[in-house]
Formats: sequence, C-alpha cells, structure tokens
Amino acid sequence: MRFTKMHGLGNDFVVVDGGTTVDATLVQRWCDRRRGIGADGVLRVSSAGGRVRMEYWNADGSPAEMCGNGLRCVARYAVDHGLVEGWEFIVDTPVGPRQARVGDVIQVELGPVRVTGDATLVGTSVTTVDAGNPHAVVTVSDPQTVPVAEIGARIEGAAGVNVEFMSVVGTDRIELRVWERGVGETLACGSGAGAAVMAAHRAGKVGDDVVVQLPGGSLRVRIEGDVVWLEGPAKTVFTGEWHG
Repeated sequence: MRFTKMHGLGNDFVVVDGGTTVDATLVQRWCDRRRGIGADGVLRVSSAGGRVRMEYWNADGSPAEMCGNGLRCVARYAVDHGLVEGWEFIVDTPVGPRQARVGDVIQVELGPVRVTGDATLVGTSVTTVDAGNPHAVVTVSDPQTVPVAEIGARIEGAAGVNVEFMSVVGTDRIELRVWERGVGETLACGSGAGAAVMAAHRAGKVGDDVVVQLPGGSLRVRIEGDVVWLEGPAKTVFTGEWHG
C-alpha cells in the first residue's frame, strides 16, 4: 500500500487514495507510533468529476465527521497529486461540501459552527459546540498548567466529545490545548480551534478574526456569519509503502 505522511501544525495523518481498503484494525496498525507509520489519524482521498472526497478515521479506528487540519492536508494533497484543476475547489466531507483555497497558506471552510449550550460534565463547566463534530470548550487561566490528559479523558468518556482547554489572551488571540476523542492530546486541532473561537466569540471575548496558538503552531480562524474558515499550513513529510 502506498501512502503519504502529512501534517498540519504537527497534527499528523497517514493519507491514502480512494481505492485503499480502510478498516478500524488497519487504522490502528498504521497509526501505531512504534510498530506502524505513526499518526493521529488516517485520511482517504478520492476524486470524481472535479470534486474531491475526504474520509477520516481517528487513531483508535473510529470514523470522525470532520477534521480541520485534515481538510487542509486533503486540499494540499489534491493539488499536489493533480486531482483538481486550479487552486479553489470543493471537498466533499461526511458533513457536506466544503470550500478550499490552496496557496502559500491553505484556507478551508470548516462550515457552520454552532454553540449549543453550557453544561457541567464530570464536574467541569464547559461550553458545547457543534463544528460538524462535537466539542466541549473549557475556559482556563493557563492551558499549560491544566492536566489535559486527566480531565480530557474523563470528559470524552462521559460525553464522547473533543475537549478544548482555552485561555483568551486578547480580542484577537487565544491559547489552546486539545484532547481529541479517539486520539488523545494532539499538537493541533483545526475543528477544536474553530469551536473554541466560536465559544469565545459568543461570550463577547473575541472578534471575527482570531489567531489560535496551539502547541504545534498558530492557526488563523475567521468567522463569517455562522461559518468558520481556517487558515494555516499543510505539509507533506514523506511518502512510503506499507508492507505490514
């Protein structure tokens, strides 16, 4: 099996083409960082009629509805492999079509992001957000001091969500760490960044154009109505062949 290893701000993926068989066991083997290729998840990319289709699985083998960093990687992959003509095109995802623009940085439409309420999950106050996939945003004074693995795992186990630990630094900047369901803490999470910014925006703490500082680097998040756009890098690391 031929594959491409890619990442967006250190959130890394095994990328395979549309003819590749993917199941939970294979995903787990490919994503294993000691016995496999090593990744946070697997992206399968196919194309037809000038449109690109993206499918995504978390490292534990579970399918996911959306992945913002993965969407940027798919857009980069589509251009690099000649799956599209031009630099602007549509990527079909499990939650609907999304626009992509590929240049020095990559802009992708995360889609409608909705704050769905406030809740208490396993003793922690959260803001729940639907970004195509489910999120729980926790406001903290300093993400670096939070036991992300402990609290994130508890909230994921209780509600099956991605968990964001957010500190609002200014009206145009937040700091963020993310516990991703089916993966654990990652260096970056695009949908999590979008969810956190929308939660802070609803609370009147940030504007429509925000830089999100993640452990893997900075991601720009723009709000247009209820639609969120992500702007950041997507890089190919290497290509290879799996013989496992």
